[in-house]
Amino acid sequence: MSVKIAALEAENVKRIKAVALTPSPTGLTIVGGNNNQGKTSVLDALAWALGGEKFRPTAAVRDGALAPPHLKVILSNGVVVERRGKNSSLTVTDPTGQRSGQQLLNAFVEPLALDLPRFMQASDKDKADTLLNIIGVGDALTGLDREIKALYDRRTVIGQIGAQKRHAAEELTEYPDAPSEPVSAIELIQQQQEILLHNADNQRQRDRLTEITHAKHRAMDELTRLDEQLKNLQERRSQLMEEYNAACVQEETAIKTVAQLQDESTAELEQSIRNVEEINRQVSANLAKSKAQDEAERYAQEYTALTEQIKAKRTARMDLLNGADLPLTGLGVEDGRLTYNGKHWQDMSGSDQLRVATAIVRRLNPDCGFVLLDKLEQMDLATLAEFGSWLQTEGLQAIATRVSTGGECQIIIEDGRVKDAEEPPAPKAWTKGAF
Repeated sequence: MSVKIAALEAENVKRIKAVALTPSPTGLTIVGGNNNQGKTSVLDALAWALGGEKFRPTAAVRDGALAPPHLKVILSNGVVVERRGKNSSLTVTDPTGQRSGQQLLNAFVEPLALDLPRFMQASDKDKADTLLNIIGVGDALTGLDREIKALYDRRTVIGQIGAQKRHAAEELTEYPDAPSEPVSAIELIQQQQEILLHNADNQRQRDRLTEITHAKHRAMDELTRLDEQLKNLQERRSQLMEEYNAACVQEETAIKTVAQLQDESTAELEQSIRNVEEINRQVSANLAKSKAQDEAERYAQEYTALTEQIKAKRTARMDLLNGADLPLTGLGVEDGRLTYNGKHWQDMSGSDQLRVATAIVRRLNPDCGFVLLDKLEQMDLATLAEFGSWLQTEGLQAIATRVSTGGECQIIIEDGRVKDAEEPPAPKAWTKGAF
């Protein structure tokens, strides 16, 4: 069973004149009062009595005190702790009457329970490290966090490169009608030359026809002229008649040949030749766009794969924490920082911060069943009640101070004393010669 504070007696410590209190064994015991009345001095007295010299207040002796400080703490395990005398010497007496010292107290008194603000003011990393050391998964969690960060950083780079590639691909112009391969201008020119030679041969035959036709016409003209001179030119006429008949035969053959001729157009090839550079530019542009799209897709696939790896690592991380024996349900560690119900320390309410700190400190030394809390005025009455119920459920004892004189306070400190407590008799003045 964890050790609790059963009773405290204190005199002449800081602002305390004389205080005696018996806190509740579990739950919340609130020491109230106005400012500068000695509330915090009660906590300082307890810390000094149980924590040793490192908790001695800087100005331990009450101003105006005629006697040195006196502290007496009775613990639930029967141990009695006293500090008295000019040097505030420590005496620790166990239930058997054996005297001991600070070493016995250290076995069941957690230093952070006496100085909770030290934990609450620690860095986020130190709080997280404290929790991880308690549950024994610090090294494994650190390894997973390191792997997650490496994957996340890699995914970020891949995402940035993929976005750049995708943007570059989108900026490139595409020509849907362009051929899939670059066009050779030499081949087009060779095709053109073959067609031109073919057409030139056709033209020669056309020219031949024209010549033949002209020859026929000349013969006819000559026949007309010779008809007038028929008598004298009969022999010439016969000759010309033969020439004419021969020309007619040739003409008929030539007409049939020419009728079968068909010219081919070079316009398309000429246009292709003129456009070959533009076509090839379009082909190159399409190839570049396709390559850029392929690269963007590859980076997108890698990004997705890294995302899945991160999910797996985070799942393993969550499983690790879920399987740990946490001091408080909802506690966790994210990116090396302590969390409670998904919130980081600075985002927690004041009451949640106290609950988290109390649970962790209790786990540091389960034998220490109490914690000292200062300045609970940050909590409203409903939150105080809830916090007190939680302490009772956990079997924890909390002695706290609050700037208040309301009914929520079990003890009111006024001018260094418990309000309404009986005043101790004043010491009699010593007179020389009197007995």
